[in-house]
Amino acid sequence: MRQPTFTLPSALALALAVVMAASYAQGSDQKLEAPISVESDRVKWRPGPPSLPEGAQIAVLEGDLSKAGPYTMRLKFPDGYRVAPHSHPVREHITVLEGTLMMGMGKSFDRAATKPLGPGSLFVLPVGDHHYVWTKGETVVQLHGTGPWGIDYVNPEDDPRNK
Repeated sequence: MRQPTFTLPSALALALAVVMAASYAQGSDQKLEAPISVESDRVKWRPGPPSLPEGAQIAVLEGDLSKAGPYTMRLKFPDGYRVAPHSHPVREHITVLEGTLMMGMGKSFDRAATKPLGPGSLFVLPVGDHHYVWTKGETVVQLHGTGPWGIDYVNPEDDPRNK
C-alpha cells in the first residue's frame, strides 16, 4: 500500500484549517462566564433600533449587537410590517417563533416573489445577500450570529436613520 505524501502547501493548508476550526469552536462561547437563561415570560421588549422602521420591538437576549462576539435577539413585528431590501455585514440566522415572515431575495421589493416562513422555520443568510421581508400577523423572530450586527439598505432613502 502506498503511503500518502504531503507537500509543503498541502501541509500548511491542513494546519491552517485545524487552527481555524479550533479557534471557531473556542470563540463561540469564549467570553461566556455563566449560563444564560431567559424564560419566555421574562423577555424584556423595547422599541426597535433606529435602523428598523417604526413599529418593531427588540429584546436582546445575549451579547452586545454593536460588538464582535455572539448575539441572540428577538424582534417582534406588527401585522403588515415591511423591511425594504437590505443586507447584513455578518451571517444572520433567522428562526420564526410566531406568525409568518414573508422572505424575498434581491434588491427590489416584490411582494409576489416572497416565500412564507412559519413558526419553526430557519433561514440563514450569507454576508451581503440582499433580501426583504414583510409580515402576516404579528410575527416574532429570533436572530443569532456573531456581531457586530448591522443593516445596510439598498436604497438610502429606505433607511429610517436617514429620515
